[in-house]
Amino acid sequence: MKLTTANGQAAVEALARVLAADGAADRVLGTFFRERRQLGQGDRAVVAEGVYAVIRRLRTLEQACGGRDPRALLAAALLGPLASNAREVAQALHWPPERAETLRSGWHAVCAGASGALAVDLPDWIWERFCAEFGEAGASALSRSLLDPAPLDLRVNIALASRPEVLEQLAHDRLRAVSTPFAPYGVRLAEKPALRDYALFRDGRIEVQEEASQLVCHLLAPRRGEMVVDFCAGAGGKTLALAAMMRSSGRVYAFDVSARRLERLRPRLARSGVSNVHPQLIDGERDPRVGRLSGKIDRVLIDAPCSGLGTLRRNPELKWRQSPADVTELAAKQRAILEAACRLVKPGGRLVYATCSLLKEENQAVVAHFLEGHPEFGALDAHELLHAERIDLPLDGQGALQLLPHVHHTDGFFAAALTRLC
Repeated sequence: MKLTTANGQAAVEALARVLAADGAADRVLGTFFRERRQLGQGDRAVVAEGVYAVIRRLRTLEQACGGRDPRALLAAALLGPLASNAREVAQALHWPPERAETLRSGWHAVCAGASGALAVDLPDWIWERFCAEFGEAGASALSRSLLDPAPLDLRVNIALASRPEVLEQLAHDRLRAVSTPFAPYGVRLAEKPALRDYALFRDGRIEVQEEASQLVCHLLAPRRGEMVVDFCAGAGGKTLALAAMMRSSGRVYAFDVSARRLERLRPRLARSGVSNVHPQLIDGERDPRVGRLSGKIDRVLIDAPCSGLGTLRRNPELKWRQSPADVTELAAKQRAILEAACRLVKPGGRLVYATCSLLKEENQAVVAHFLEGHPEFGALDAHELLHAERIDLPLDGQGALQLLPHVHHTDGFFAAALTRLC
């Protein structure tokens, strides 16, 4: 990290925006960078690293700084979690040199004396739920893993390339990469280069997709010629993965209630080389376009809207934005979506319910409630399904797929596979 007066001041301004915003930090930063095109790639990396360091450790940094002044928080993050040089920080942020070491020692003192939620920079309510679900030792290991930045994972588009070909090209271009441990088409980069103008990305041979998200697609395991629905498709990452697995045969319907999200799918679809994807904007779970496919679909994926707490490595602001009331509201929405989407599945078909949450209220409880009211559906064993896809990974989800950052080195993800018995 090369701190300068220019990128230091930009980081203070960007942090102030992120702290004031009620939205995703990456979108706020994206807008900020578009307004400051004079910032080069290196300066943008410095700004982003500083901002995210603050958001990850906001609770302990606030306590060390005695408030939410952006300049003080950024200085404390640079001196504490990022262990930057005190003189460089003082020069870049116009921070009094004599106070730099005070901030550094103050943050370390807070961390040394912290316990429970404060020690892992979580709100109390999230820490309490993690402890209830994973035990205190498990909650601590999980929470500490969520403080680490996530790596950049890619999915090889098997419609256009193979993983060995992509790895060879990345090595040729001096980008360090390895195969993901579990997902058969995944690649993990050592750094986070800008990919927008990179040839492999531009021509559709790779897409950005985290490994856990890729594994959910293998749990659905669509076959050539089948009818598939991605019920909450969003920008279509899983939609495109499913279409490639089907080698462009059959049909993949990408449903979503947001025109803006579906619009983000279109350029990705154009790059992908697949021809069996059909985006569909719907008004809600009971849209007539959903009803017309009732009982006709072989595989249905529900990547349900959720708290996103499994993605805190890449979206740390979510822990400060969500509340217990939000989780209760989301669980009700998840039950309604599952209730509507299940009608699409034909006898013998498969339904996969997935979230990037770590909370039972959004995961196991939603599935259990559904199965109690739908004896025509039965649960499938995720380990067996993935083994059939030649994927073996340690699972302890009582038949479901539960991925944990400190165990699997992926985002936190949950998925339950169900089959319609009759």
